Amino acid sequence: MTKSKSSGGFKFRRPGFQTSRKINAYVLLIPFLAGFFLFFAVPIYNLIVFSLSRVEVAEEGGMMLTFVGFENFVDLFMVEVSTANQQFLRVFADENMRIFMNAPIMVIFSLFAALLVNVKFRGRGFVRVIFFLPIVTGLPIVQSLLTVTTGADIMDASIADTFITTTIMSFLISYTFLPIALISFIATVAGEIFFLISNVGVQTLIFLAGLQSINPSLYEVAKIEGANEYETFWKITLPMLTNVIVFVIVYSFVDLFLDSPLANEVYAYGFLRNNIGMGASLSLIYMINVVLGLLVLLYAFRKVAGKHDS
Repeated sequence: MTKSKSSGGFKFRRPGFQTSRKINAYVLLIPFLAGFFLFFAVPIYNLIVFSLSRVEVAEEGGMMLTFVGFENFVDLFMVEVSTANQQFLRVFADENMRIFMNAPIMVIFSLFAALLVNVKFRGRGFVRVIFFLPIVTGLPIVQSLLTVTTGADIMDASIADTFITTTIMSFLISYTFLPIALISFIATVAGEIFFLISNVGVQTLIFLAGLQSINPSLYEVAKIEGANEYETFWKITLPMLTNVIVFVIVYSFVDLFLDSPLANEVYAYGFLRNNIGMGASLSLIYMINVVLGLLVLLYAFRKVAGKHDS
């Protein structure tokens, strides 16, 4: 914002478009920065302090911290085991493999579901109500109603997943010439199909909102120019949904990690085993793992999107 001198004194000139955008960006950042420093900065600092200390109860009450450096981190991977008696290195490896496999599939499936729901056909409103009913009523309730059980839910689910995976692997091995690694991947995804479907409702809703925000005139111009549905999807729909896809990737990745057994391990160490220092170190590694994994996933998406655009 600059000042210009006139006969009547000083007169403020309206800022330019770029300056207005920067001012708006800083104004919109204020609530986030205020919330971060008020509610997150102190807990993160305490988390780092606890992870580098042995936390005990003092004789006069309160907590007594004894600095131990990186001892908690070393013991976490060399000595300690999870509640399922597994080494944490194995737990982290299994969870990262599962999440990196499921997150892209959930994004692709939710985009596909949103495209289907967004198509104009008779009874579209009824189909949308049926599709999004689990989100409105609460997914755990619907899962409980849909579960066919003989009195042992976990055993039934395990048998069903094993049956699906084994059947698909046998079929693909017998009637296709696909590599064993690819067959195993397809069978694993098929075995978790109910989990994937039941956890993409919010992502589908986000994609549906993004699809409906695209200007219809773009599709009209593409149709006039002779573009088919395939070209319209790759040249208009997908580029216009780039920011929405990034948001869905972040949401799906973080949501999968929040439902991970690692979150239960943090609670077990901090509150059940009363080992706050070890729980803090596990929580810190857990948080770093989420951030690094998310950056890798976003980097891979940017590479794929950039290669397609070029």
